[in-house]
Amino acid sequence: MSSLRFENATIYTPEQSAMRSLAIANGHIAEAAPAAPCYDLTDLIVAPGLIDLQLNGAFGHDFTSDPQTIAAVAAKLVQYGVTAFLPTIITSPLSQVALAQQVVQQGNVAGSRVLGLHLEGPFLDPAKRGAHNPNHLQNPNLAAIESWSLANGVRLVTLAPELDAAAEVIQALVERGVVVSAGHSEATFEAAEASFNQGIRAVTHLFNAMPALHHREPGLAGAALSDQRITIGLIPDGVHVHAGLVRHVWHSASQRIAIVSDAQAALGMPDGEYLLGDTTLTVANGEARRSDGRLAGSVLALDQALRNIHAWTNSPLEQILPAFTTIPANLLGLAHYGRIAIDNPADLVIFDQQYQVVATIVGGNIVYGSTTLEQRQC
Repeated sequence: MSSLRFENATIYTPEQSAMRSLAIANGHIAEAAPAAPCYDLTDLIVAPGLIDLQLNGAFGHDFTSDPQTIAAVAAKLVQYGVTAFLPTIITSPLSQVALAQQVVQQGNVAGSRVLGLHLEGPFLDPAKRGAHNPNHLQNPNLAAIESWSLANGVRLVTLAPELDAAAEVIQALVERGVVVSAGHSEATFEAAEASFNQGIRAVTHLFNAMPALHHREPGLAGAALSDQRITIGLIPDGVHVHAGLVRHVWHSASQRIAIVSDAQAALGMPDGEYLLGDTTLTVANGEARRSDGRLAGSVLALDQALRNIHAWTNSPLEQILPAFTTIPANLLGLAHYGRIAIDNPADLVIFDQQYQVVATIVGGNIVYGSTTLEQRQC
């Protein structure tokens, strides 16, 4: 089913919330779909589907150790209102990156859309490696990225811009249509600004795996906050960043924030042990850590991240949505995603008044919550 009609809903675009009805035809937002099944969404909210730029795995599956599990995660990720995401491959042998590229290029994924890979490493600063295996780290080099391009399934790369030859790699990736983000880095404010001028357009999980923000040495975090060109990745789970600091950053730079989950295999699973790459994590009480105590991704679902931002910042939904929709879409150069507009793909999430996910629609198809919607037929 790729043609639908919704009536009596509060329909949010990131810019306004005045619409009350919505038509979907052939998988896209349409002017009208008179013969399509109709659903009465009184007291419900329709919003653009959520986009996650950093997801390491979920439901017991780790993308780095087994890229073949991307499809299994995509099929279930829609329960969190996520309609598109970047499977993230952390620092690992380059053969694993190549395998992940093959998987993504093959397609055949149902559920949440796979927009390409996020490669987080291996060009990271060893001093800020976080949970990444130091044995697989290496300095930036053109030979390693020979096959990394948008055409070959790579959409986003995180690297430490202060490393030797990083400038050459940044330039090559940007020329191939890949977005480059600074992260896992000890870059000074000046080095970060220089990398922004070289083409970096994002910073990966602000405050994490970088020097603490200091009033005399602002570093990468300070450079990201002060440069309007930079999209700021942020993990609002209350573990990676204190809720009070999330609130401060939000009120100063919300127009540039892309909320990410950075979730790993434990998302949607009970506490226990899980893989992140070739490292075993222990997950307990909402935290995932290595045996040495280092944080290792999150167990944050993106819809919970939205509820956290709402609670911590007291901001209305129309102000929150861009960080989950248009801002990540714009960073990736995908202006037709993350917006409810005529002819755009019908990728939508339906919330109740508490912003819990009721249903998710991808390409005009109800991929989650069909039973609930059937009870609301016009």
